This record gives sequence, structure tokens and C-alpha cells, in this order.
Amino acid sequence: MKLERMDEFFAARVNGYDEHMRTTIEGASDFYAYTASLLPMGSGKRVLDLGCGTGLELEEYFRLNPDADVTGIDLSEAMLKALKEKLPDRKISLIQGSYFDVPLGEKEYDAAVSVESLHHFPAEQKEALYRKLYAALKDDGCFVLTDYFAESEELEKAYFQNLKRLKEEQGLSEGEFYHYDTPLTVEHEAQALKQAGFSTVQILKEWGTTFTLLARR
Repeated sequence: MKLERMDEFFAARVNGYDEHMRTTIEGASDFYAYTASLLPMGSGKRVLDLGCGTGLELEEYFRLNPDADVTGIDLSEAMLKALKEKLPDRKISLIQGSYFDVPLGEKEYDAAVSVESLHHFPAEQKEALYRKLYAALKDDGCFVLTDYFAESEELEKAYFQNLKRLKEEQGLSEGEFYHYDTPLTVEHEAQALKQAGFSTVQILKEWGTTFTLLARR
């Protein structure tokens, strides 16, 4: 398979993306709403969305909490444009860029969320992000993560080996993000969150290989 740059991959698929996500991933008809229900309610609650895409979880969250204040970060300009058109009247700030690079501040947010975005990155890169995220949350803040996870350590290892092989064969730079799934096991994901400082990590629900985790500061 030919690897595509992450932003180009999603730009090419923005039309029809929402329907694809809702209808082809096991549990998606439930987990976007479930994830949103775990976020804080009340006027002015500040929420950070890592890899917000077209905002499927944010649609659900604003239905529950229309006066929330959301910041969304995503690599894809096309995705952010679709989200802005979808939610023109909500209080939402959109940042195009890598959430690994964008400054998140300190004690800025009541909660953070990420849905089906972080399964493209290794544990050490996630841990560095999670440390930054931990610092950006208020003292009683939490992080709700709904994502796809590897079913075994063997599969996790195989995903990363395959990605490395494909990059080498195609002469691709290590400094770019390419679309290829490299999910961790849910246990390794929880470990990365705890090593970043989160006091507790709970596995709340699962739909096949998709799990919802709640990490508390």
C-alpha cells in the first residue's frame, strides 16, 4: 500500500467522512454520544478536542451543553472547514496543526477529549503529549479517550513493524505524519497516561476494538 500524508488523506475523504465513520466502525452509532456524555456540563465549560476532525463528538456535546467553550485541534484544513460550517453558532476555536506541537497552556481546560485520532502514534510520543495535556487541565480536569486499540501485544508490534517497512520501501521521511493505523493495546495506552501523571485511568466501555477510557488528573 502507498502511504499518504495524514492531512492529504483526510482532505481527500472529507466528503462522506461523517457517514463513513458512523456506519462502518463498530459502535460508532453509540460511542460518539457516550463520549460526549462524559464531558462536563454547564455554561462556559472549557473543553479541548485533540484531532477534532469534522466534530462528530462535538455535535453530540453541544446538544447536551450548548453553552460550552471548545477548542479543537486538527491537521486537516478541510476537516476544520467542514466542522466550522456544521457548527457556525457555537463557541468553538479551531487550530490547524499537530497537537504534538500546538501549545496547550496550563490549567486552561475543564476536560479534554479525543475520538478515533490517537491510534496513529507510538507510546513515547503519546506520553509526551499526555504530559502536556495533563498540565493544560485544571486540577479536577479529566481526559476522555475513545479510540481503536490493538487486540494483543503481538499485533501492536506488528503494526509498527509494518509501518517502518513501508516507510523504508517508499523512502518517506520520519518527520512527517502518514496515515497508517498503529494502535497500542488498551493496557499500554493506560500505562502511557499514568506515566504522564494522570492519577486514575478507567476503562468504561468497549465496542469491539474501540474502548472509552477516562483519565483523571
